[in-house]
Amino acid sequence: MKQANRHKKILALVNQLGYVSTEQLVAELNVSPQTIRRDLNDMAENNLILRHHGGAAAPSNTENSDYIHRKQFFSQEKNAIAHQVAKLIPNGASVFLDIGTTSEAVAFALLSHKHLKVVTNNLNAAHILLQNPDCQVTVAGGSLRGDGGIIGEETVRFINQFRLDFGILGISAVELDGSMLDYDYHEVQVKRALMECSRQVVLVTDHSKFTRNAIVRLGNVKEVNYLFTDTYLPLELQNHLSLSDVVVKICNE
Repeated sequence: MKQANRHKKILALVNQLGYVSTEQLVAELNVSPQTIRRDLNDMAENNLILRHHGGAAAPSNTENSDYIHRKQFFSQEKNAIAHQVAKLIPNGASVFLDIGTTSEAVAFALLSHKHLKVVTNNLNAAHILLQNPDCQVTVAGGSLRGDGGIIGEETVRFINQFRLDFGILGISAVELDGSMLDYDYHEVQVKRALMECSRQVVLVTDHSKFTRNAIVRLGNVKEVNYLFTDTYLPLELQNHLSLSDVVVKICNE
């Protein structure tokens, strides 16, 4: 297959799936991994795709990805992050689980914990934790979104009644100056309430969030206690956090 035809096929798959791995492209196009990597590098230079370790994603914009697509993004990386976060949380702790697929991965990782008290605005995470008989789950009220997230003024008022040991916080983008950004103003209000009501705030984010754009500012990453991610931070962000108290955990198992 000629390079131009491969690029068209790759672009079609990326637009269809949101993210596609190098292995998928090797199998689909019947070429070597080296050829696919060269193709992806060329396409990234021309801003046709976003290049990620192990694959490619559609170019980022100010609209959040569809939930089904987001669930497919970097699932291995999210599971590695979740596994390490679960080690931080002791049996008997109280935990807030935020909206997002990484938070849902954390819910899976907590299935063997004992005597947990979980508050969440994520119906998917709540459903996962129903499998753990030693987990007490409280679900926030508010407006239900199609991805299972619950947001709104009622959600913020509900969260403000609690004081929890850990808040597991997801985010759509982290800029090099440490700004934490999301797409939905109402969701950001819920995240802010989570941060204010948690003794320890744990930000969980895969490396793709360091190259994405979003429009609503939540705050600065220096406000969290822990940052769990799957690769080393961009140098500028490392420098930004160098004199802070944020504990950075790189989860690349």
